[in-house]
Amino acid sequence: MAKILTQDQIDQYNRDGYIAVREVYTHAEVRELQEVTDEMTQKSGEFSGHTELFDVDIKAGHSKETPKLRRIKNPHLHHDAYNRAMRNPKLLDILEQLIGPNIRHHHTKLNNKAPGGGAQVEWHTDWGFYPATNDDILEVGVAIDPMTVENGALMVVPGSHKGPAYDHHENGVFVGAVQMSDVDMESAGQIILNDGDISLHHVRALHGSAPNMSQNSRRLLLMGYAAADAFPIGGYGDWDKWQADMLRGVGTNVPRFNGAPVRIAEPKPADKGSIFEIQEELSKTHFEEVKPT
Repeated sequence: MAKILTQDQIDQYNRDGYIAVREVYTHAEVRELQEVTDEMTQKSGEFSGHTELFDVDIKAGHSKETPKLRRIKNPHLHHDAYNRAMRNPKLLDILEQLIGPNIRHHHTKLNNKAPGGGAQVEWHTDWGFYPATNDDILEVGVAIDPMTVENGALMVVPGSHKGPAYDHHENGVFVGAVQMSDVDMESAGQIILNDGDISLHHVRALHGSAPNMSQNSRRLLLMGYAAADAFPIGGYGDWDKWQADMLRGVGTNVPRFNGAPVRIAEPKPADKGSIFEIQEELSKTHFEEVKPT
């Protein structure tokens, strides 16, 4: 394992719950991701609604001529460029410094904020969606485009990963977002990235992002990783697949518990899939309604 992170970066991650790391992916790797994502975006225009692969923004006028793609679901299953990005050895070296040598793939998704109002992501923690026996779990964001304040950069509340199991329910139903009273906006940090840089945030960190009010795309490949002994509270499904998701080191059948507080993401609203659909049930958005510049 190459030690890529400095001790200061490790300390910052442990203290704040997030860091940015520069130039993890090469220009050639980023260019391939850009081209593949362009192709996927055009393909999404062939569908008038959500599919097992695409989450589209119908309210924003999604069409074949002007596809409004919000998310590619499980992109690593649909193109080798995403699969290779998920298994990038340099990235795995970074993860090993943060969650140990035995690393399991958890999920992938690609969030696309289209120019001129691409959808916000309301404040939430990933832990609210998938609690586990321990919280050595994190999310990596690979910047396919530069991520700026204007196009809806990821925001994280520092230290929130040491807080409670924030409630993501409203009127007794899971809405995938916390109440604004739980968010200290004054302290929230914005993660600014160039293409090829990555963000990393802890599974319990409060985070969100505003709509893209610029004229530039903001595409972020999000990939979740977990320590091998972090077992999901809701069950792991098929054992063989569970073991096949190991990316480095060895698996285990002995869960590790570390006392992290837990809330279960149930009951869920009917007929809702991605976080964007679930968060539509929130009665009031966390972000003010503003017009594109």
